[in-house]
Amino acid sequence: MAVVEAATQVDARCSESLSSRFRRIRSLTTRLCEHLEPEDLVVQSMPDASPAKWHLAHTTWFFEQFLLRPFLPGYRPFHPKYEYLFNSYYESVGPMHARPQRGLLTRPTIKEISAYREHVDRHMVELIASQQDDERVSSLTTLGLHHEQQHQELLLTDIKHLFAQNPLQPAYRDRRPQPERTPGPLRFASYEGGVQEIGATGKHFCFDNETPRHRVYVESFALAERPIVNAEYHEFIREGGYRRPELWLSDGWATVKREGWNRPLYWSESLDAELTLSGLEALQPGAPVCHLSYYEADAFARWAGARLPTEAEWEIAAATLPVTGNFLEDDRLHPEAAPEGSGMKQLFGDIWEWTRSPYVAYPGFRPLTGALGEYNGKFMCIQLVLRGGSCLTPRDHIRATYRNFFYPSARWQCAGVRLARDF
Repeated sequence: MAVVEAATQVDARCSESLSSRFRRIRSLTTRLCEHLEPEDLVVQSMPDASPAKWHLAHTTWFFEQFLLRPFLPGYRPFHPKYEYLFNSYYESVGPMHARPQRGLLTRPTIKEISAYREHVDRHMVELIASQQDDERVSSLTTLGLHHEQQHQELLLTDIKHLFAQNPLQPAYRDRRPQPERTPGPLRFASYEGGVQEIGATGKHFCFDNETPRHRVYVESFALAERPIVNAEYHEFIREGGYRRPELWLSDGWATVKREGWNRPLYWSESLDAELTLSGLEALQPGAPVCHLSYYEADAFARWAGARLPTEAEWEIAAATLPVTGNFLEDDRLHPEAAPEGSGMKQLFGDIWEWTRSPYVAYPGFRPLTGALGEYNGKFMCIQLVLRGGSCLTPRDHIRATYRNFFYPSARWQCAGVRLARDF
């Protein structure tokens, strides 16, 4: 029961059966690949990204490794080498194929990976049906499904990065209509300081890094009612933002010089277009700027006379708001301009929002026991927290307490800026 107690429980608010949820999420991953050609599925564009084929196999490996092997009597693994090929970073499980070399795996074939998914899915449906009252099976299956939803987003961001390396500038799929909006002036909402509580209670699903719920003290602060948009970031560039070292953290400025950054990832040299999953598109002035590193987000905040919020400030602002926004299910696959009017907008969906908070353990944090303890805790070093989800995040995967994390130089995720100020 230690794993079950450490892992959070199945969300009791969800009326969908575990079996139906399993089928829905697993089938969505497969459908995301229907727009791709076999050649697209194999290639790896950089060490931080993975081939789409690997995402299909690794998410399947997760269910085989942590559910079918220990809980389904008589289960026989699909292939003896897959435990090695598709382990990501679970050192306690055993050795693994080197991450930067995943793109060299032309075999197993796409057809064989599809057969692997079908094999594991069939046995997982059997396991769920036969042990639906086993809290361990329910809890770990739910964890595995949220893990798969993380990889659905990664699959799309990795494909986008891959296509960006191609001079043909291919499109993942045709553009979907987006509403034409002009966001209003940037306004700030004020929040009183004091002792607040943040973090998940554990009553519904969450990852271990969201726990425990604990008290924090915050000074009074103000948070922008919408993210920074392309037109505002364009002005930052026009005023020499990438040429002014006083705006940048030391590591950020060194990265700008080393990498030759002078605009967001995927923006054209002319600054009037950007590469999207629908190919090269005209830059929408009112849409949230995305694919920024933490360094760029922080530099923009300094230029604007503001700062990035802490994750506590962000969560305090988001805690009472419904989880609504532009998510993967909306099928736009790109940030869109905020609706007009006052009030907090786009805290959820559209773009992940960098915070100034380091990704560290909450007071009293305890990782999951066993191999699953490697899921989050061991990465709590030299990374920054992002909040809110993006246009590529499944809607039922996100919540106000969700903590994403990346290295400060990462740009290939849909990350942007929301400003904060001292009150």
